[in-house]
Amino acid sequence: MRFVPGLADMHRMTAILLAERAPQDARILVLGAGGGMELKALAEAQPGWTFDGVDPAPEMLKLASRTLGPLAKRVTLHEGYIDDAPEGPFDAAACLLTLHFLEREERKRTVAEIHRRLVPGAPFVAAHASFPQSTTERPLWLSRYAAFAVASGIEPAIAENARAAVDATLPAIAPEDDEAIFRAAGFSDVSQFYAAFTWRGWVAYA
Repeated sequence: MRFVPGLADMHRMTAILLAERAPQDARILVLGAGGGMELKALAEAQPGWTFDGVDPAPEMLKLASRTLGPLAKRVTLHEGYIDDAPEGPFDAAACLLTLHFLEREERKRTVAEIHRRLVPGAPFVAAHASFPQSTTERPLWLSRYAAFAVASGIEPAIAENARAAVDATLPAIAPEDDEAIFRAAGFSDVSQFYAAFTWRGWVAYA
């Protein structure tokens, strides 16, 4: 994605971070499975892992099945949100480019429900839009978001429309607030592993 710097590298880092503690035969929860890009990257990185991917959009789940190809036999896809995910217990979880769509209270609840489904000590990787929200900093970071897209080949008008849409509708919060939500849900050792303009990524442990 030309709006997200280093997306493929983020997927590779996610696989590395999960594999630090997840066993070779781990069952992994992927919330916001989208078109299956991260599922494919994780499945290719760890041939013994199986996955439950959850997404509310049926068309995206169909795309995920096509993206996975023969890897789909190790993935069970579920239409819906966190409450539609299996109870687990899971050995690890990932939620990439998803939590920024949720308002603060629903985000808190969702992260807590992810934590509840994990075995003790299991790794959780989250990455999404998270950047300073003061009246001076928010517009600056959003302008950088759009500028990166243009530098990556997106038409300026499309990049500007995306910037305006994010500004108007995305309930992004500051990185320190995101970290506080992870800790309040019961996660420990929360640490940032990825930062790229308006994007942040963390690893934490149940």
